[in-house]
Amino acid sequence: MIKNLACVLLFFVLHTTFAQNASLQTQLIPDNLKENANSCIRFQSVYVEIKSQKKYKVTTQKTITVFNKFGNSNIDAREYFDNSNPVNAIEATIYNSLGKVLKKLRRSDFKDVSVSEGFTVSDRRLLFMEYTPTEYPFTVVYESEVESSNTAFLPRWYPIDDFFESVQKSTFSISYPPDLGFKFKEEHFENKSITKLELPNKIEYSIENVVGEKPEEASSTFKNVVPKVWFALEKFSLEGVEGSAKTWQDFGLWMGKSLLANTDELSEETKLKIKNLVANETDVYKKAKLIYQYMQSKTRYVSIQMGIGGWKPMLAKDVDRLGYGDCKALSNYTRALLKSADIASYYTIINGDRNRKDIDEDFVAMQGNHAILTLPINDKMYFLECTSQTLPFAHEGDFTDDRKALIVTPDGGKIIRTQVFSENASTLISTGTFAIDDKGAVKAQLQMVSKGIQYDNFSSLDVESATDVDTYFKAHFSWINNLKLEKSKLINDKEAVVYSCNLNFSVSDYGKFSQNLLIFPINLFNQDNNIPQRYRNRKNYIEIERGFKDVDDIEISIPEGFALDAKPDNFSIKEKFGEYSFEITTLSAIKLHYKRTLTIKKGLWEKSEYENYRTFKEQIAKADNSKIALIKK
Repeated sequence: MIKNLACVLLFFVLHTTFAQNASLQTQLIPDNLKENANSCIRFQSVYVEIKSQKKYKVTTQKTITVFNKFGNSNIDAREYFDNSNPVNAIEATIYNSLGKVLKKLRRSDFKDVSVSEGFTVSDRRLLFMEYTPTEYPFTVVYESEVESSNTAFLPRWYPIDDFFESVQKSTFSISYPPDLGFKFKEEHFENKSITKLELPNKIEYSIENVVGEKPEEASSTFKNVVPKVWFALEKFSLEGVEGSAKTWQDFGLWMGKSLLANTDELSEETKLKIKNLVANETDVYKKAKLIYQYMQSKTRYVSIQMGIGGWKPMLAKDVDRLGYGDCKALSNYTRALLKSADIASYYTIINGDRNRKDIDEDFVAMQGNHAILTLPINDKMYFLECTSQTLPFAHEGDFTDDRKALIVTPDGGKIIRTQVFSENASTLISTGTFAIDDKGAVKAQLQMVSKGIQYDNFSSLDVESATDVDTYFKAHFSWINNLKLEKSKLINDKEAVVYSCNLNFSVSDYGKFSQNLLIFPINLFNQDNNIPQRYRNRKNYIEIERGFKDVDDIEISIPEGFALDAKPDNFSIKEKFGEYSFEITTLSAIKLHYKRTLTIKKGLWEKSEYENYRTFKEQIAKADNSKIALIKK
C-alpha cells in the first residue's frame, strides 16, 4: 500500500511539473508593466544567423501574456512562407494565469492559408495560430524557425511591437560572415534601457522593463517613435539574383540591370497606336497625359507577389496583352509606352502609405513597398500613380506625396522628394447660404470646392452609391443632428484637379429655444471641434504631416418676426501652428454674413509646445461653436 501511494504521489508530482510552469504566473509580472498594457512580452529572443549571401535563418522564442481582448492582436504567432522562405518549425503552448497548460499546438494545428485574395496573386502562404480565449489573462509561449534565400531583406528589431504593450525582456542577436558588407542603423534609442554588445561578426541587443506606450495625438506614427534597428548587406541576393551596392547610385544600377532590363519591349502594333495617339500634339506634357490616360483606360490593378515577380515587373508586352498588372508592372508599362513616344521617365520606388514615410537616404538597402513613375519635363518632376483608373494625370494624393523616393535612371539611383502640397495649395473653399425658420429648422445650400490634398477627401465619391454619398456627408457634418441630404451634385474636374460638391440639405431642430430666444451655432458648415487630449507627461514631439487652408463665406437669413439679440465678437488667433479668424457682418435686419478662415501648417515642434498647440485648437473649437441669439419681437 505504501509502495502504491508512493507511485501515485510520484505521478502527481510529475504531472504537475509538466502541466504547470510557475514562472509564467501572471502575478509575477511587475505592477508597472501591467499599467497601460493590453499585453506584456515576458521574454522574447530572436536570433538571425546569416549563413551566406544567399541564406539566413531566424529562430524566435516569444512568451507573451495577454491581459484582455485588445491584446489578442499582439500575439503575432504567425509566419509567412513560400519556396524561398520555408518554415522549418513552429509551435505554441497556451497557459492560464497560474501557469497551467491550457492547450498545445503543433505545426498541424496552425492554420495554413493562401495570401492570394481579391486583387492579389501570390505564391506566399501564412501559418498562424488560431485561438479563442476562454479566460483572461493567458500566456502564449511561441517558437519558430524560418529560413530565407532573400538576403536583400533582413529582419529588423522592433523591441516594442504595439501600443499598450509592455516588455519585461527582449533580446535580438544577428551574426554574419565578415565579407558581405554587413551594416546597421539604430533609431529612437533615447531614454530607453537598451544594452548593445558588439562581438566579432555578431551584434546583440537587449531591452528590459519597458512600460506600455500610449498613442499621443498630433504625433508621428508608432514605428517612427519606438526604438528600431535596421540591418542590411552590401552583397545580397533576391530570389537567386545576386546584387552588390554601397551607394544609392550602385543600387539603382543593379535594379536597372537585374530587375528592369528588357522588361519594356512592346509590340509594333502598340507602338504604332501610341505614335498615332500623340501625332497631332507637340507639347511633351500633353503627350504624356494622353499616354497616361490610354494606360488607365486599358489596364486594371492586380497585386502580384510571386517569386521574383514580387520585386521585378512583369513584361510590358504581357501587361499590354493581359490588361492588368501590379504597381511595378503598370509603372513599367507606362514607362514603355512613354518611351515609344520618345518621352523619358524613371521607374521609382517609394513607401506608399497615407502616413508619410521616407526612403532612408542614409541607409542603402532594399526599401519601399510601392512603385510609381517619375516624369521629368523642363526641369520639373511629375509623379504618376499608375495603379488608379480614375486619378488625374500627375496628381499625387496623400498615398505618395511629400516623401523621399528612389528613382532609377540610366546613371543609377537617386533620392528625390515627391510633390509637396503647401497649405495654400490644399484648400477647401465653401460658399453657401442657410435660412433658419421660426421653429429652429434650417434649409441650406452649399458649394465646397477642394484642391490639392483636400481633393482626395472627396474624389472617391465618384464611384460611391447614392446611399454611400448620403452616409459620407452625414459623417462629414458630424456635428449636425437630423441632417437630411436633399440634393447633391458632384463635379470632378480632372483637368484642373478640382472637386466640387454642390449640396442642398435641411436640418430640423438646429436652433434651440430658451424662453423667447432662438439660439443656434453660427458655423453650420465647417466646424473643427477636435480638442486634443491633455497629457500629464507628453513624450513625443508634435507633428502635423500636412497643412491646409479652409475659407468659408456664408450668408445667413433669420426669420421674420425675430431680431438679432446677441452675436459673438469677431475673433482671430495666430500661432506657429496656423491661424484662424471669423467675422460676422450685419447685412440687413434679416441677413448676416459669416466669413471664416482656418490655416493649419505642416511642421515639427518640440513636445514642450504641446500645451500651446492644445490651447490653439481649443480656441478654434470654442470659436467654431459660437452662437447667435435671436429674440422674438
